[in-house]
Amino acid sequence: MKVLAALSGGVDSAVAAARAVEAGHEVTAVHMALSADSAQSRCGSRGCCTIEDADDARRAAAKIGIPFYVWDMAADFEETVIADFVRQYQAGLTPNPCVRCNEFVKFRELLRRGMALGFDAVCTGHYAQVRAGTTGPELHRAQCLEKDQSYVLAVMGRQALEHVLFPLGDVPDKASVRQEADARGLVMANKPDSYDICFIPDGNTRGFLQGRIGKQTGEIVDSDGNLLGYHEGYFGYTVGQRKGLNLGRPAPDGRPRYVLETRPRTNQVVVGPSELLSVCRIDAVDVIELAEDIRGQAHVQFRAHGRPVGAQVVLSEGGLSALLDAPVRAVAPGQSLVVYKGTRVVAEATITRAYR
Repeated sequence: MKVLAALSGGVDSAVAAARAVEAGHEVTAVHMALSADSAQSRCGSRGCCTIEDADDARRAAAKIGIPFYVWDMAADFEETVIADFVRQYQAGLTPNPCVRCNEFVKFRELLRRGMALGFDAVCTGHYAQVRAGTTGPELHRAQCLEKDQSYVLAVMGRQALEHVLFPLGDVPDKASVRQEADARGLVMANKPDSYDICFIPDGNTRGFLQGRIGKQTGEIVDSDGNLLGYHEGYFGYTVGQRKGLNLGRPAPDGRPRYVLETRPRTNQVVVGPSELLSVCRIDAVDVIELAEDIRGQAHVQFRAHGRPVGAQVVLSEGGLSALLDAPVRAVAPGQSLVVYKGTRVVAEATITRAYR
């Protein structure tokens, strides 16, 4: 099988490509250049897709002994991930850019280009498993639950599963991958994992958004509408946030306050006590089904590394509702809701509202 291996410059994608070669596939490596700033560099373990990463990817391909190419996908990344990220925050939502990157860049554009060039599949270093099912391929959690990335992959949809390889799906832990990379002589064996948002390497999301949108002074109010303070842009806050409110004085009862809601129309941030964050129902739209029937008892997850929660899943004309077995906290509109039955991913949808 002709396989296009996406090499990020990290240890996971390098080992995945090497495993694909050993499995007998004809592998070609490609590094996706996602930044228009050729001088962008890595800040320790923050950031990815930098010039250092491109060099590491090239060295990995040479060590494995496979052809290597760089594809300029900065324009696609800017529009489908970064600009979308800004638009979502402006709308009062909390997007996950890794989900959008997997949907639009890695498993739409990369797969489209690869198929057009005659490749049969795309290989990545994601931690997930594709298993053969009675009605076609199924997406499952990785064996290494600590690194499992099935949550951010669910958005790729069922059809793409026929053309993807995840060679790291069966590894027991990340240490095993690093040991394997070292044994193969790959220079990134001990390279730190990237984390946070790759296009905000300093980790200052609020500052990044202000740079794109500008400061917009507004009110911080409680759930009764009482004025508590001011902010420089509602888009710099998300549901469940506690730090950075800068209210100057504690609540009358001395308890901490959390962001309950952002209101783009009035440029307000609503805060309140932690118990107001608890919800027992989540509504979501734009459902992507990866199984024949997603209704009934299941587990749902609303953060990339969040704890799955039991729920009854109900389908409606406009989307789905998850009626939770136990309350959860800090569910933000804009996040992905992923539905599991056992280890299998059966659906993904975008959260619109959560109810107490």
